[in-house]
Amino acid sequence: MEVFYYLVFGGLAAAVAAMELRKTRKDRVAISSAFDTFKNNYLFVYSLMMAGDWLQGPYVYYLYSQYGLNKGEIGRLFIAGFGSSMLFGTIVGSLADKQGRKRACVTYCITYIVSCLTKHCPEYTSLLIGRILGGISTSLLFSAFESWLVAEHNKRGFDPQWLSVIFSKAIFLGNGLIAIVSGLLASLLVDNLEYHPVAPFDAAACFLTFGMAVILSSWSENYGDPSESKDLITQFNGAAAAIASDEKIALLGGIQSLFEGSMYTFVFLWTPALSPNDEDIPHGFIFATFMLSSMLGSSIASRLMTHATLKVESYMQIVFAISAVTLLLPIVCNFLVAPSEQGDGISFGGCIQLLGFCVFEACVGIFWPSIMKMRSQYIPEEARSTIMNFFRIPLNIFVCVVLYNVNAFPITIMFGMCSIFLFMASVLQKRLLEISDSHKSMIQVWTDMTEGDDEAETLNI
Repeated sequence: MEVFYYLVFGGLAAAVAAMELRKTRKDRVAISSAFDTFKNNYLFVYSLMMAGDWLQGPYVYYLYSQYGLNKGEIGRLFIAGFGSSMLFGTIVGSLADKQGRKRACVTYCITYIVSCLTKHCPEYTSLLIGRILGGISTSLLFSAFESWLVAEHNKRGFDPQWLSVIFSKAIFLGNGLIAIVSGLLASLLVDNLEYHPVAPFDAAACFLTFGMAVILSSWSENYGDPSESKDLITQFNGAAAAIASDEKIALLGGIQSLFEGSMYTFVFLWTPALSPNDEDIPHGFIFATFMLSSMLGSSIASRLMTHATLKVESYMQIVFAISAVTLLLPIVCNFLVAPSEQGDGISFGGCIQLLGFCVFEACVGIFWPSIMKMRSQYIPEEARSTIMNFFRIPLNIFVCVVLYNVNAFPITIMFGMCSIFLFMASVLQKRLLEISDSHKSMIQVWTDMTEGDDEAETLNI
């Protein structure tokens, strides 16, 4: 393996270690022992859930190919997963507000375990059912757990500022450390121990089973709006009305869809971008490097969110702009850097792009806890899971369109489109900041007027 990969990985590892070890008292939030217990329990469960998800990623395409499926058939399976997340996942995720968030989290474990078990059968129908169940599970993973956390945090009367501690730690562990360890474990099972490629899916099912046991034994139930008079259609209408009536929620949904759509597109594009002429690159090691970058981003986010005077809405404008610039690098390198010959290692242009992609992944690491923080502030509790799954509808449509047309457009066009989306997210974030500041100013004026009336009344007395 080329020295360049080690240098990048080592540099990122050193930066992450330095960020964590050099945290001062000012960068840490004073928390209670009760909250610390609550936080550790959630992070433990969340890490198990993410391990169950990450273990499946490295070998899902390889498993399908081992079963003799061609690229078109595999592509249709992936489209089925995202389509299922958009259709069925939205319905199942919305039921969490009415039927209970804990119950929805248990449902995630069950559906994902069954999805893993379907991988043992090479029949296309069985694999299709597994992808559909996987799409439903993904919607629950990215809505039910966060909804349970926010509701339980508020129910127990913890300081709202402490939520940022859990958000940043969850991304640091779940999207960073756990992702790296899961990738290494999957590689150990298949490449080193030479088990069948379905082995990582069996390991994922074991982690999910253990996590489900912890949820059942230690979590309490909470709801959004448990009213018996509200059916699913009424919930959907209420969520749509909330989005339409509150510009802040609508902007937040647009920002999330634009960024996550670009992020998932990047997942499909980074391999051909770094090896346009089939250069020999270490995919697993690069994946681990990206996860380290995400960990660095979450460490940066944890520091940013502990400063009461620094608004999430403010610094995220810069994060979106930086991420947009990084995805322009493949276009720049395509015009300015000479291509490498087929079979060689990574080219000079590939090195530049890899560094830019690491910056993009760091932006991803900042994005996740920051968007969680904004969602906890702006989305109403009674329809939290429903609205969060509404946000995923345009995202899943976008990813399905990209998957279906991935060979129809040059890679530079795809990256250019993602860059434009990220610049649009930065513009929407600026608008969200303006509305938020205006709303807070109106509240402050009203408070001052009320206090003034109280003082005048006191003097009259």
